[in-house]
Amino acid sequence: MTVEIYRDAWGIPHLRAGSAAELARAQGLVTARDRAWQLEVERHRAQGTSASFLGGSALAWDRFARRARLDDTARRCFADLERRDPGTARWVRAYVDGVNEGLADATAPEFARTGLAPGRWEPWTPLGVWLATHILFAGFPAKLWREQVAAHLDADAIGLFATDGPGTSGSNGWLVGGERTATGRAVIAGDPHRWIEDPGVYQQIHLSCPEFDVVGLAVPGVPGIAHFGHTGTVAWAITNAMADYQDLYRERLRRTGAGVEALDPDGVWRRASRHTETIEVAGEEPVEVEVIETDRGPLIIGGPEGIDGDPADPAHEDDPADQAHEDDPADLAHEDDPLAPAAPGDPAGPQDPNGDPAGADARADSPRPGGADHPAGPSGVPVAVSLRYPPRVTGDLGFSALLPLLRARRVGDVDRAFDRWAEPVNVVQAADTEGGVLHRVAGRVPLRAEANRLRLVPAWEPGHEWCGWHVSPRAGLTDGVAVMANQRGPAEPLGVEFAPPHRADRITALLAGQERWSAADMPALHTDTHLASASPLLDHLDALDGLTPEAAALRDRLLRWDRRMDAGSADAALYAAVRGAVVRRLAAHPAFAALTTPPAYPEVFQPWLALVPRVGFALEHLLRAEDLYGIDRPAAVRAAIEEVAPRPPAGVWGDTHRLAPWRALEPEQPYDEPGLSGDHDCVLCTSGVPGLTDRAARGPAARYVWDLARREDSRWVVPLGASGVPGSPHHRDQLPLWLAGDLVPVVTDWAQLTKETDV
Repeated sequence: MTVEIYRDAWGIPHLRAGSAAELARAQGLVTARDRAWQLEVERHRAQGTSASFLGGSALAWDRFARRARLDDTARRCFADLERRDPGTARWVRAYVDGVNEGLADATAPEFARTGLAPGRWEPWTPLGVWLATHILFAGFPAKLWREQVAAHLDADAIGLFATDGPGTSGSNGWLVGGERTATGRAVIAGDPHRWIEDPGVYQQIHLSCPEFDVVGLAVPGVPGIAHFGHTGTVAWAITNAMADYQDLYRERLRRTGAGVEALDPDGVWRRASRHTETIEVAGEEPVEVEVIETDRGPLIIGGPEGIDGDPADPAHEDDPADQAHEDDPADLAHEDDPLAPAAPGDPAGPQDPNGDPAGADARADSPRPGGADHPAGPSGVPVAVSLRYPPRVTGDLGFSALLPLLRARRVGDVDRAFDRWAEPVNVVQAADTEGGVLHRVAGRVPLRAEANRLRLVPAWEPGHEWCGWHVSPRAGLTDGVAVMANQRGPAEPLGVEFAPPHRADRITALLAGQERWSAADMPALHTDTHLASASPLLDHLDALDGLTPEAAALRDRLLRWDRRMDAGSADAALYAAVRGAVVRRLAAHPAFAALTTPPAYPEVFQPWLALVPRVGFALEHLLRAEDLYGIDRPAAVRAAIEEVAPRPPAGVWGDTHRLAPWRALEPEQPYDEPGLSGDHDCVLCTSGVPGLTDRAARGPAARYVWDLARREDSRWVVPLGASGVPGSPHHRDQLPLWLAGDLVPVVTDWAQLTKETDV
């Protein structure tokens, strides 16, 4: 059958084909036509080759991708998929065929600006894109921060800073059961909070063939609809479960005439795999990276000599024994047993004080705070840290869940599909037209010692092996609703740090305020701007006396404020200014001096180690703690309001709280940055970095409402538009709706669509 490509009024693609494989090819083709530049950026990120056309600003990510072996892991996972699930592997290949077909005719203007020609996608490239997108979702670099806090303060201080900021990706999601809706059938709604990227991280799409007919939000570069979908009879959505499923090990390494050895828990030195790779850097000299992997996993920090760049040992880099050993199956002991001990193996981060956001997932150019190298760990042992992450151990990225999700008809089908899910670990909500509901965690979390979850653990000591997998927790509805906003919920046994409960509590309270809900009511929840986390600072302000007249007037005004972070609110701007001043004063206190200069870890991890953002996102805890290492917090709050009162912000919150999307390449003609409502603890979660900048690089990367009564009454929106091509009429046409909290109708009637072409 000919594949038909239709478009709706917003340029959203609707694809119809005679088989799932033909549909996958069409999805790849249309994605390449709409988002060729984005696809190539993601392919290069997965391969660790971004610097070849983006230059030195992308080198930090490429180092990490090479050392963490992302591309090699994707290859392994695809090879395993071909053995376990050849049908899904063929479906992925069909998608890749479509991508390559579309890229052959790509004319995105960014290619001409960079001199980049689209490359060829391999069958495993979608798996690499998925892995590169989610490798930092579990926030393992937070363990580096906890090490610093424990070393320079004490272990109790870890809890003071244990709060989720925009360093990890979160979401809002809520399920309203049929007993609480006007139609008698469930409604699912929410918004994933990620980096706002241009082009966007989600692709609105409609996929139809004799096996299934699904609308949803796809990840460009990955076939199917993984996170948010509606088949007509069942719908599902996810949020980040905040689970901890990746471990960092301190390694003891030594060089030998034959390569590198690592000390294992049984006291035996064993050969680690080792080779060097060359990273091409546009406009600069190539950079060599030494890639080492122990039985725990690949080294991502340091090496046998500690932290000193990425030393490639000239004496061994061409050693045939090293190269032969690299692929020696004997080296990968227990490779086929993912549970065997010692098997082998997006914070709004710190932003420039001038306001330039730097991605905590090191999308291209995270700034690196200065500081002296610290090449040695405890007892003078050179620092070498390996990363153990599930797909490197198991060879499974969960792609076997994707086709069953598309074919799902009831919540039981969705449930069984998510049994195959691997990572990232998510909380799932689903509902069907027969009244079935689902609220569960999906993904693979290892069973291991509690110490592994909190901090770095010594690879040479026994007791830190992975010993199996957690059973996925489940939950039900309460008063006919279930709310997920990264708080401590069903995933609590699997995680360490969770989001404060404010967003979840606010959504729950709003839902309780109305007996019957409809799909049309949901935008009011999406756009709620009440900031519950303002209370501790306002309480401190309320307790102050003896202020200057200007400061007293400002204090009184803030105490009358309605606590809504609306773009047009002058009071919200005043609150943010005082909050920022408090954050900076606390961060500058001598009690935290040792945390101001982080270790010289690779710059990809520096955003997790920056003190000011940590104080900003933990401010609520720091102000409420019984004692804060002798810091006079009332004095800090007093000084902050006295600082702001003589020179208060002249405008409103939206004047400084502006959208700052991440782009791999800045446009030749800069776009206006619109003002935003919301804040990091509002349901409308738009995140700046308190104390550094009000500009927001993170926020709702999409909004959706899935109506189980009539799918055509569902709604959705993305921050920019359906097209990734600058100048296209659909590049930014949804932005005004996204800013206003409005949604686009989900169209499923082919008669209402415009046919574009047959392929």
